[in-house]
Parts: sequence; C-alpha cells; structure tokens
Amino acid sequence: MKIVVLDGYTLNPGDLTWEGLEKLGELIVYDRTPEDKISERIKDAEIIFTNKTPLTKETLEQEPNLKYVGVLATGYNVVDVDAAKELGIIVTNIPTYGTTAVAQMTTALLLEMCHHVGEHSEEVRNGGWTNNVDWCFWNHPLIELAGKNAGVIGFGRIGQNFAKIAEALGMNILAYDEYPNKDLESDTVKYVTLDELLAEADVISLHCPLFESTEGIINKDSIAKMKDGVMIVNTSRGPLIVEEDLAEALNSGKVAGAALDVLSVEPPTMDNPLMTAKNCIITPHIAWAPTESRARLMDIAVDNLEKFIAGSPINVVNK
Repeated sequence: MKIVVLDGYTLNPGDLTWEGLEKLGELIVYDRTPEDKISERIKDAEIIFTNKTPLTKETLEQEPNLKYVGVLATGYNVVDVDAAKELGIIVTNIPTYGTTAVAQMTTALLLEMCHHVGEHSEEVRNGGWTNNVDWCFWNHPLIELAGKNAGVIGFGRIGQNFAKIAEALGMNILAYDEYPNKDLESDTVKYVTLDELLAEADVISLHCPLFESTEGIINKDSIAKMKDGVMIVNTSRGPLIVEEDLAEALNSGKVAGAALDVLSVEPPTMDNPLMTAKNCIITPHIAWAPTESRARLMDIAVDNLEKFIAGSPINVVNK
C-alpha cells in the first residue's frame, strides 16, 4: 500500500518520527509539494496525507487507486470533501489534539498585551533600565485582568479550556456559541448573545470555526458595538476578522490591542494593514505547534489510518 505525505515538514521538521505510518505501508514523505507537482507525487497512491496542500475535485478524479485522504489538521477545507465522497474516498481529520496548546497560546498573547514582556525585556537589553533615573519604568500601561470580562466567541473545547485559565486569573466569562450548553454556566461563566458579549467584554477571544456565518464576525459594525479600549485575540482562523476594519480600529484607539496567531492569507503579504497597525502582535500560526501537541497529532493520524485499514474508520468528515 502506497502512502504519500504531501507536506510533512510543519508537523515533523525532524523532532518526531514517521515510524507509525511506515509500519502500515510504503511511505513517501515530502516536506512540501507545490501545486504543479501534486498529481505527479500522488500517482498510484492509495493513501494521501495533506496539511495545507489542496486536493481538488479534478485532482481526486485522476487517482483511481485513491481510497483515503488524511488531513493533518482539524480544518479540512483544503480537500473537496463532496467530490471525495462521490468518488468513494474517505476523508478524516485530527480533532482535539491542540486544545491545551491553543488555549495556552491564547493566554500568552493576552498576557503579552497586558505586560509587553518581550518589548520591556528588549528595552532593558538596549540599556533603557540602566540609563533610567528611576528604579523601574514601563513603556505601556500595564493591565490587571482580575475582575474584567473575557468574551469567548465559540465555546467548544478550546474556548472552554481558555475560559478556565481566564477564570483562574480572576476574570468573568461571557460565552457566545450557536449551541450553548447551559450546564457549563456558573457564578463566573454565563452565556450571552453576541451583541451582549460585544458590549460588555474587556477582552474578546475567538475560538469559533470558519463558516459562512462566522466569516468577518469582527468587522466595522461589530467593533463599533465594543467597549472603547477592548483587546482582541485570535488563535482560530484569520478570515474571522475583516483586517482592514481591525487595523483602522487599532490606529484610532477604539481597540487598545490585538494579538493574532492567524491571518486571512498565510504567509501574509507585507501590505497587510495589520502589519503596520498600532498595538498589534502577530505570531506565525504557532498555537498548535508545541512538540507535545504535534506528537498527539501524529498519533491520531496513525490511529485514523489503522482504523480505516481495519474497516472501522473514525474522524470521518465526509460521511
């Protein structure tokens, strides 16, 4: 059985092993695959793994031997899943592997906005403290989170995990989700409407999937409903935010700060308006990437394929 990994480098740049997949067939791993090489590389393959390399209907139709596509991520929009279903090709994804890692990164981004740790450390190294007349200094207002409202848009596993951390910091949780679970409410956690969240939150953190209903959920109109000085964190999907609108709000001071691990186009072009916006932290889509998280992803990918081979596929996204 021929197994092809089209873009394995981000999952395993060398600190993990492909041994689990090697045991299941003839494995070929490519670090990256340009679009004009996809058909050539998957020729005669029965199993394909992809992370961000697109698999279109036209590509899938050219591969009569193909039986299984494993997406090495939770999101699976890189595969035409409807076409795969028509062709009898099973498509699976990797749920839950990064829950704690993404919640941790969300917290790190929020705390960085509150304390500007990296910038203050760099200022000390550049002599700012040594040459200061006082015994301490800060370049930005420092923010205490206790008693403030954290608005969590999308209250699934990651949103709930981040909320627990925010609660530990003394914050009150305002949760918005299309499918609220009232059992999760407590003295410090309550479900609210989106408008209520926008109006009352001091911090807004995005944890919802990218659907037609959520694309551009942070835009000029929704920002206008927010508190002056709100902070926004996005570790979910870049297109949840209309970037031009957020940049304008940052530059005007309506939004005090934004911390983003995802953008609408990745890697971004340098003319993205957020690149030069005030008080905007951007990290290169790394919330998912701790070693422990990637190891879980690899284990689930192997388990998905083992279950498929055994005739009882799991984590199927095109049933």
